[in-house]
Amino acid sequence: ENLQKIPMEGSGKRGDQHDSGKRQQDDVRSSNIVAGKAIADAVRTSLGPRGMDKMMQTSQGEVIITNDGATILKQMSVNHPAAKMMVELSKSQDIEAGDGTTSVVVLAGALLNACSTLLSRGIHPNQISDAFQLAARKADEIMTQMAVPVDFNDKATLIKCTTTSLSSKVVSQNSGLLAPLAVDAVLHIADPATESNADLNNIKVVRKLGGTVDDTELIQGLVFTQKASKSAGGPSRMANAKIAVLQFQLSPPKTDIENTVIVSDYQQMDRILKEERTYIADLCKKIAKTGANVILLQKSILRDAITDLGLHFLSKLKIMLIRDIERDEIEFICKTLHCVPIASAEGLRAEKLGQANLVEEIETSEGKIVKVTGVPQPSRTVSILCRGSNKLVLEENERSIHDALCVVRSLFKKRFMIAGGSAVEMEVSEKLQEWSKSLGGAESYCVRAYAEALEVIPATLAENAGLNPISIVTELRLQHSQGNKYAGVNVRKGTISNMLDENVVQPLLVSASALSLATECVRMILKIDGIIPTM
Repeated sequence: ENLQKIPMEGSGKRGDQHDSGKRQQDDVRSSNIVAGKAIADAVRTSLGPRGMDKMMQTSQGEVIITNDGATILKQMSVNHPAAKMMVELSKSQDIEAGDGTTSVVVLAGALLNACSTLLSRGIHPNQISDAFQLAARKADEIMTQMAVPVDFNDKATLIKCTTTSLSSKVVSQNSGLLAPLAVDAVLHIADPATESNADLNNIKVVRKLGGTVDDTELIQGLVFTQKASKSAGGPSRMANAKIAVLQFQLSPPKTDIENTVIVSDYQQMDRILKEERTYIADLCKKIAKTGANVILLQKSILRDAITDLGLHFLSKLKIMLIRDIERDEIEFICKTLHCVPIASAEGLRAEKLGQANLVEEIETSEGKIVKVTGVPQPSRTVSILCRGSNKLVLEENERSIHDALCVVRSLFKKRFMIAGGSAVEMEVSEKLQEWSKSLGGAESYCVRAYAEALEVIPATLAENAGLNPISIVTELRLQHSQGNKYAGVNVRKGTISNMLDENVVQPLLVSASALSLATECVRMILKIDGIIPTM
């Protein structure tokens, strides 16, 4: 009898341990899901053309106004590890497609919500995870089937895609100017016939306060926010410019170690000044000998990049000077001007110079800028001078231009576009629900939950536009079941319209990567059953 009792006690203890272990795993999962949903709810109101903007104050007291999901989440102070995964998710979408950073987080939040319902029904996390992967693959197929191929010779279509991306930004009323500008910029740096990607590092966006967003312009050349140095009377305009990019200083040399020279005699002092004068005069003569008439001088941290004496000699030689060029700009400048940076006086040679038809200083409402135009062709770089009436508008204008450039790049990567206005999410949802009927058991149940979660996008768009989300989603569902696969939410008219007719289109890559990244992130959160702190 005693022997029979022993295993009974042991198994009871083991059962208790198992229950508490399972409870702990469930607590960790639900805590992760709640944290993920909280992040999604924070950015949900800024989705779509009628989305609200967020105002953020950084620790330095700087204020940022934006409705770009990636920017909001980057500035947000987040401590929970699962919430950090949502921030990383938005960053991944920004790198991959450049647009849809809010949608991807809202989608992930809806999928997490579906997970918590499925988990409460007793379905194992691994089953949910596998079913979600199946559904994501099927969703990708459905999207590709409804996509329309893009012809890069048809510029109007590219502009439509870019305008859709800009419609949700603060600068949406200026999309008539910014969309064609972004398309021209990307087509200038990459040839769609031979390349399947565009390197956006070849587009330099320069911010200059003052004017309005309408003053933003595309410059086939360079633009500097520094003004030309004219304190000694040097020129501020130079036609047929021969440009030298100098990485050395036009100032007297210093010793490597910190030391003091005491001069007790006037003759010695005169000799020092004479040497200094001769040294700088020689440098300036060497520069003039190469034929250079414009100098771009790199910023120096060790000593003055140029002294007053140097400015005096350069103005005598009628050489234009632009100083304080940042080190990281040098590569872009050299690529544009087809020149080689000169690191020392010994390296001064005529073949290292760049050329341009005109370098001139231009007056703007907030100070001066220098424009370099007529650069040698073929030039695979371009500059965008970004304007704004105040700092907040200027920064948001720059972010919007970046998103617009990324949209054109997305079309390079995947040459298809699809209807916007949540038409694609609704169509995928409709088709997945149909497909889930052919599956069996828990898998069918999970795929259906995945499909229903996608309806969060039309519901949020309608909600943000002040429409009734339930009636809009019900009407959309009806339209899609009748075969109107391009029907989406028209937030301007407050109805359901054919999105292709309304010119609301977006790159396939934006929606496809948003779905696959959101699914991947949710599956990762599902697989976590414990958080272990480490020292």
